[in-house]
Amino acid sequence: MVPSSSGLCRVGGEPVPGVGTYEDFNTIDWVREKSKDRDRHPRGKIATKSKESTWALVKGISDAFSGWLLMLLIGLMSGALAGGIDISAHWMTDLKEGVCLNGFWFNHEHCCWSSNETTFQERDKCPQWKSWAELIIGQSEGPFAYIMNYLLYVSWALLFAFLAVSLVRAFAPYACGSGIPEIKTILSGFIIRGYLGKWTLIIKTITLVLAVSSGLSLGKEGPLVHVACCCGNILCHLFTKYRKNEAKRREVLSAAAAVGVSVAFGAPIGGVLFSLEEVSYYFPLKTLWRSFFAALVAAFTLRSINPFGNSRLVLFYVEFHTPWHLLELLPFVLLGIFGGAWGAFFIRANIAWCRRRKSTRLGHYPVLEVLVVTAATAVLAFPNGYTRMSTSELISELFNDCGLLDASQLCTYANGSEPKSGGNALPDRPAGAEVYSAMWQLALALLFKVLVTVVTFGMKVPSGLFIPSMAVGAIAGRLLGVAVEQLAYYHHDWVIFRGWCSPGADCITPGLYAMVGAAACLGGVTRMTVSLVVIMFELTGGLEYIVPLMAATMTSKWVADAMGREGIYEAHIRLNGYPFLEPKEEFSHKTLAMDVMRPRRGDPPLSVLTRDGMTVEDVEGLIADTTYSGFPVVVSHESQRLMGFVLRRDLIISIENARKRQDGVVSSSRIFFAEYTPPQPASSPAPLKLRGIMDLSPFTVTDHTAMDIVVDIFRKLGLRQCLVTHNGRLLGIITKKDILKHMAQIANRDPDSILFN
Repeated sequence: MVPSSSGLCRVGGEPVPGVGTYEDFNTIDWVREKSKDRDRHPRGKIATKSKESTWALVKGISDAFSGWLLMLLIGLMSGALAGGIDISAHWMTDLKEGVCLNGFWFNHEHCCWSSNETTFQERDKCPQWKSWAELIIGQSEGPFAYIMNYLLYVSWALLFAFLAVSLVRAFAPYACGSGIPEIKTILSGFIIRGYLGKWTLIIKTITLVLAVSSGLSLGKEGPLVHVACCCGNILCHLFTKYRKNEAKRREVLSAAAAVGVSVAFGAPIGGVLFSLEEVSYYFPLKTLWRSFFAALVAAFTLRSINPFGNSRLVLFYVEFHTPWHLLELLPFVLLGIFGGAWGAFFIRANIAWCRRRKSTRLGHYPVLEVLVVTAATAVLAFPNGYTRMSTSELISELFNDCGLLDASQLCTYANGSEPKSGGNALPDRPAGAEVYSAMWQLALALLFKVLVTVVTFGMKVPSGLFIPSMAVGAIAGRLLGVAVEQLAYYHHDWVIFRGWCSPGADCITPGLYAMVGAAACLGGVTRMTVSLVVIMFELTGGLEYIVPLMAATMTSKWVADAMGREGIYEAHIRLNGYPFLEPKEEFSHKTLAMDVMRPRRGDPPLSVLTRDGMTVEDVEGLIADTTYSGFPVVVSHESQRLMGFVLRRDLIISIENARKRQDGVVSSSRIFFAEYTPPQPASSPAPLKLRGIMDLSPFTVTDHTAMDIVVDIFRKLGLRQCLVTHNGRLLGIITKKDILKHMAQIANRDPDSILFN
């Protein structure tokens, strides 16, 4: 059942440029692409040639190692870009609040590192770092200074957001959003030209820094997957076997997606699992190894750049000192329930907002929308210290385990006790006034993040969802963690605390609750499980906290799935009408191929080509009158016995090429798809032989094949279309779009929402 592609790109013995390629917004034929790769070097051919000459041996070895070299280049390029993005975003985020006198290119932290006048209690204050109020009006305190800092914070945010949306709109419209829904669709075999091109890469890299620095409720982690895939796609053009084969290129893009998560979170293993679980459609074992190697190279490159100056790959690396207790699984499961509920709420609210954007005048003013949301975000964020700081810093603060050296407001407990011998961990203590004040601020920050993230994700700027979702969960987790900690302190004689939480012991770690909450909320939104747990423990270095993370993530997925089956990326794929056949979704309806195939009863008959009965003019007329992507070839209109299948694009290119390059081919020339052409009268024009472009073994099913089997065939083989026969006679055709429309009808959705072929 594998298409014969020997001579696939040949007509009349000559290769025809363009045959075997695909148009924009079309689906690739995976089976045909695999056949092309197999025909590139049949088994044994390389071994035979290598015995004949050294050059052939060198070519064979370079062909075998080109995949590994490509992975090395993708890892190096993505790691370097991610390091640059991290450093730039950190500097520009701090630029909203002030500037370093030693050098304007230093961010706040680096500026104060070299200062000898920094006190431990006020380690973030040093004479070299000046707020805008100090520079402009010479005051650091007081109402005028506050108003000046407020105005400049909002002004910088608006400037960064305006530059980001303007660059996206002018140079690369595909650079907006997170990019993961589109990458999932591309990896399933769909073609979106320019989505992974050089302009998209350049603009996405620049505007991602601007968007993150503007203070909008978005992250850079999702867009970094898009950036890495752009690197992979561009570097594929250096190697012929990847440049000319769409299926091979998608193997590279799967590895590039793993690289994106590796540099985003400093989690190479989590990146490989993310690619396998969340984005990849076809993931052979060879791709697993190459993804692992590329993710390793990327993480090493990022570590060499050391963007955060702490020898870590991420901003919020923490280490906890206290083991968790079995009874703490109850609050961890509660966080899982919250994460699942938040995920389901966010998806519904965000999709409703994005649909409103598409269907109303709001969508006509992307620049104005970005500026209004940025202004509202900046104005509301500035008064609250937890929303004013960057989201990554907020998560870092929330994950933090309060030790002796912490000057954070969250760690200001009353009458601090001496630490246990030999450790940095402090015993549970009563919360001071500052902790209660911080709790109120965090509660407001939670409400703010929940509402603002809904309207921010999907705007015309690069916007990731990982960090905002983690922030929502981390805030909720920290609030619950402090509540449980205080409960344990004041009621240590309760049954649930007796025996493991005695007075003066360090029982509860609020930072751990924040970490578990972050995982639960991210899981609720994306429905990731295995990869999410691995990413989280790679982030924190806490292997012993895998069970709490697993419990919260699994609970989150169950709760979110109970409220709605789709994750955020699948919901956006459906919103945009991409032809994506979800591999995780089960098809359980008892319909047959004859119920879905076209033509239906009352429709005009199927447009077909005959083996030898049509002229060039007839075929050109058929192409002009229809919009189909391909045509079945039958022996004759009477018999309808199937011979093969020809793609529309290949047919057009072959006829145009024959008219230009082949003598005697005119409109009245007969077209032959048969192996042998019968003798022609001397007066007749030259025939056109097109057997070389015909797929001799198209996939066929009978009219009584169950649709769940047909759907499985489409998913597992990546088909574009499948022909339906009855006793060898052609009855109709089923395309990927027909299946998606049928599934939409069954789910009571609008079948016309599937926009592309």
